Amino acid sequence: MLAIVCPGQGSQTPGFLAPWLELPGFQDRLNWLSAVAAMDLVEHGTTSDADTIKDTAVAQPLIVGAGLVSLLALFSHPADGFRLVGAGAGHSVGEITAASAAGVLSAEQAMVFVRERGKGMAAASAVLPTGMAAVVGGTEDDVLSVLDKHGLTPANRNGGGQIVAAGTMEQLDALKADPPAKARVIPLQVAGAFHTEHMGSAVEQLGGYARAMSTHDPRVALVSNKDGQVVHSGVDVLRRLVTQVSSPVRWDLTMETLVGMGVTGIIEIPPAGTLVGLAKRDMPGVEALALKSPDDLDAAHRMIREHGDPQQAMDPTWRLVISPAKGTVTIADLTAGEDVRPGTEIATVNTLRDSYPVSALHGGQVLEWLVDDGDPVAPGQPILRLYPTEL
Repeated sequence: MLAIVCPGQGSQTPGFLAPWLELPGFQDRLNWLSAVAAMDLVEHGTTSDADTIKDTAVAQPLIVGAGLVSLLALFSHPADGFRLVGAGAGHSVGEITAASAAGVLSAEQAMVFVRERGKGMAAASAVLPTGMAAVVGGTEDDVLSVLDKHGLTPANRNGGGQIVAAGTMEQLDALKADPPAKARVIPLQVAGAFHTEHMGSAVEQLGGYARAMSTHDPRVALVSNKDGQVVHSGVDVLRRLVTQVSSPVRWDLTMETLVGMGVTGIIEIPPAGTLVGLAKRDMPGVEALALKSPDDLDAAHRMIREHGDPQQAMDPTWRLVISPAKGTVTIADLTAGEDVRPGTEIATVNTLRDSYPVSALHGGQVLEWLVDDGDPVAPGQPILRLYPTEL
């Protein structure tokens, strides 16, 4: 199974888009997204310096725009991607890229949303001096205990022994002076304490915009960076895009879910490199490619041929109810022929950490259970087959 992963803020480097402009149509498409984002993405991706593209209001639209246009170099038509890609995921702002690539949002919706997200997070960051630092090494329990002692939030849990702390600069200075045992504290070049309560004002603003937006259900299995769940409702995806601004990113759980789904290859789209580095540590046996320049396209197309499989495309979500997580399933007392209304809870998936209700988003008539009560299930695994009816 092939997965496409989309990087987050901090992955951008000066000039990273320059070689891509040589591809036919690339600059025209980027110019169009520039018009939607109300900023010159071509300039920021080619000639702007590091300080300019570090600005949250610039970095976020640049990363999403670059990812969306580069995807067209992988698949000349979006339908090809839907047919061959088994799963998608994004780290932080990259989840907007992944949502658009999966068909939840249009490219234009994604660019307006990320433009306002970047502006809102930049404004929230200006209220109080805040920042982030990577804590590398040490035991997880010890690191989390020390962060709690200093009042910091574990904003990103990236796997590979890396947890990103976020909070005020005073709290980060205290962490640097008193780090966890056997751990290094590395300050990150970001403008604020992202994925913490410090971003509350941005969440409120985005929530207002989201109420006016329409969505479609994902065309591929979309793994949420909030908790590693497979999300198959477009409404739920958009809700998570709003709340993730102030919620920690669990990329460790995202990778765990991708492995559990049977992913054998991942391609990270531009600006690529960070997520492949994490995958090489936490996804052993999975082939990983960072698509950094057009020189990597031959290798990417080879991976699509070898790992992409048209038979892996999910059945339409109005026919199948799928598991959101890896765990043990408890099914409801429903038999063939019964009608299920939209929103009916048909099962619960229990994990070591939590329990997740499973609902029939569109309703229908029960055709057959695809699992038995108490069976182990994988994320994205079909649980119940429904025949669509008007209820």
